[in-house]
Amino acid sequence: MLGPWLHGWRRLQGRRCLFWATRLMAEALATLLRPRYPDLLVSSPALPLPVGSCSPESEPLERFGRRFPLAPGRCLEEYAAFYVGGSEASTDLDLDPDLSRLLLGWAPGQPFFTCCPDTGRTQDEGVRAGRLRARRHYLVERARDARVVGLLAGTLGVAQHREALAHLRNLAQAAGKRSYVLALGRPTPPKLANFPEMDIFVLLACPLGALAPQPSGGFFRPVLAPCELEAACNPAWPPLGLAPHLTHYSDLLPGSPFHVPLPSPDSELWDTPDVSLITGELRPPPAWKPSNDPGCLALTSRPQLELAESSPAASFLSSRSWQGLQPRLGQTLATGAVSGRRGIAIAYDDEGGS
Repeated sequence: MLGPWLHGWRRLQGRRCLFWATRLMAEALATLLRPRYPDLLVSSPALPLPVGSCSPESEPLERFGRRFPLAPGRCLEEYAAFYVGGSEASTDLDLDPDLSRLLLGWAPGQPFFTCCPDTGRTQDEGVRAGRLRARRHYLVERARDARVVGLLAGTLGVAQHREALAHLRNLAQAAGKRSYVLALGRPTPPKLANFPEMDIFVLLACPLGALAPQPSGGFFRPVLAPCELEAACNPAWPPLGLAPHLTHYSDLLPGSPFHVPLPSPDSELWDTPDVSLITGELRPPPAWKPSNDPGCLALTSRPQLELAESSPAASFLSSRSWQGLQPRLGQTLATGAVSGRRGIAIAYDDEGGS
């Protein structure tokens, strides 16, 4: 298996490389590759570490749900990538969330190759990475067009999940969207189909808490990552071609080097014209802007207005052709009870035999 794989990487000899594999395979491959690639990194899943196992100075870099033992002064964007894993039968990236996260977040200018252990065949993943980035751009556009957002609480045991929920709700409110928090366990298409009022869903989970393998388009509404909602609702977020793909929600919170605060209420970024690339219509500016001015809480008199229902669920129900059984309370005359028909539907007692 290693013969054709190493042959294809002769042109990159001497460059910095990094690859993923299981522990036993990683040790064997690292022994064979280090003579050719002196600067070689072997990543590992970002599982919880024992308390005090490593000092803050030697703590490895954690990205994409994995840990990278980078040397001081080195940057992950300087490395090419090997990925050993997967199967010949799984051609859809939706069935391999680990590889999908890496392709989305890896530097576009660096080579990324995969090797299938079943066949030993290597493949350049530049084309598939481009398709994944294009699909991510489409999901961000869907998030910008959405009016109602469902926040899926996929984890209740990871640190800062409450702060992340509050941050996502503040993002949706700042962009003029309504948000609802749903705790459904593992998201599946039948579960999410019970909430047709939602335009999109945002899964709040750890980097390794991937969705169950589902075919493309299996969900009734798209399921996004927190960083995609950030890109859609925060006008100060960098453009999609320059913004990093973050897999952990803690990277979006204050204190992280990737945190981008919301612009001030009087910023021109809120009034920048924006056109939907899906519908072709002009998006109106958000009706609500974040403000820290205490004067906005003061009560002011306003003219008497008629009561109006502003709930998105009620608006969605009123637009449906069938809204359920009508109770018609007080409109049906009361009558005495009478004896009904006996038997089964295929042959009642009062029906003649056929």
